[in-house]
Amino acid sequence: MNVIEIAKQVIQTEIQGLDYMSSRIGVEFKQAIDVILSTHGRTIICGMGKSGIIGKKIAASFASTGTPSFFMHPGEAFHGDLGMVKPEDVFIAISNSGETDEVLKLLPFLRDNGNYIIAITGKSDSTLAKYAHCNLDIAVPKEACPLQLAPTTSTTATLVLGDALTVALMDKRDFQPENFARFHPGGNLGRRLLSKVRDEMITELLPIVDINDSLVNVINTISSGKLGLTLVSENNVINGVITDGDLRRAIETNMRDSFDLKAKDIASFSPITIDESASLVIADELMDRLFVTSLLVKSGVDIIGVIKK
Repeated sequence: MNVIEIAKQVIQTEIQGLDYMSSRIGVEFKQAIDVILSTHGRTIICGMGKSGIIGKKIAASFASTGTPSFFMHPGEAFHGDLGMVKPEDVFIAISNSGETDEVLKLLPFLRDNGNYIIAITGKSDSTLAKYAHCNLDIAVPKEACPLQLAPTTSTTATLVLGDALTVALMDKRDFQPENFARFHPGGNLGRRLLSKVRDEMITELLPIVDINDSLVNVINTISSGKLGLTLVSENNVINGVITDGDLRRAIETNMRDSFDLKAKDIASFSPITIDESASLVIADELMDRLFVTSLLVKSGVDIIGVIKK
C-alpha cells in the first residue's frame, strides 16, 4: 500500500470512529455541561501520556472561552499539587482504558474532598468510569494504528469531545467575540475588539486643502499625504473630504475643464464619519459595508483624524 492510500485509510478510520462516538452522545454529556456551568470553582483536567496532551488542549480551550480551567499532571498531583484542588472544583479525568494507575490514585482524595468527577474513558465498565459521577464515552471501533497499539482514533475522539464540551459551554454562556477578545488581547481579534478608533487613527500631518484651492493643489496634497484622500476645510474648520475616487470621477466628467475646478466643486461635504470612541471592529464593519477604505474620525462635532482599513 502506498503512503497516500495509508493516509486516506487512517483518515477514514478516524472519521468512522468519530461517527461511532457521535451516535452515542447522550444524557451524561448534558450532565457534565450542567455541572461545569453551575460550579463556582474551576474545571481541572488530568491525564497521563497522550491523554494528558489532549487534556492540556481542552483546558486551554476552556480557559480561553469563559470556563476557568487548568491542566494538572497526575504524577505532580499525587506529590503535592492536589493542594490546589478546592472542593467546589470539577475534576475531569481522562484515561482511554479507565485503568491508568496515576489517575486512579487520585480518586479517593477527590471523593473525600467533595469534587465532582467527570471521567472521559473508552471503557464504561472500567474502574475510573464506575468511580466517577458521570462518564463520557470515547470508545471507538478501532485505532488507526495497524498494530492497534498507538493511540490514534481514540485520542482524536478525546480531542473532538473536548471541542464539543468547549462549544456547548460557549453556547450556554452566550460567549461573544468581545468576550474572546478579553482573553486574547495579544491576538489580532483581541486588538481589533478591545482597541478604540482613537488608538489607531491618524492625526498628525493630515492632508488638508481649503475649499477654494485649485485642482492642482488638491492632487499634490493627496499625493503627498499618502492616505488616498485630503480633508477640506472652510474658515479653518474641516467639513469635507476629497478621495482618489472623487478626483478621478471629476476629471472623467469635466475632461479639459477639470483644471478650472476648485476643491469645493469636488468635495463631499457629508463625509462618512465615526466617533473616536468606537471599537476598531465597528470601524472595519462600517468600511466593509460601505465599500470604503477610510473614515473620518469625529470628537463631538469636530473632525480630528482619519482611520484606515
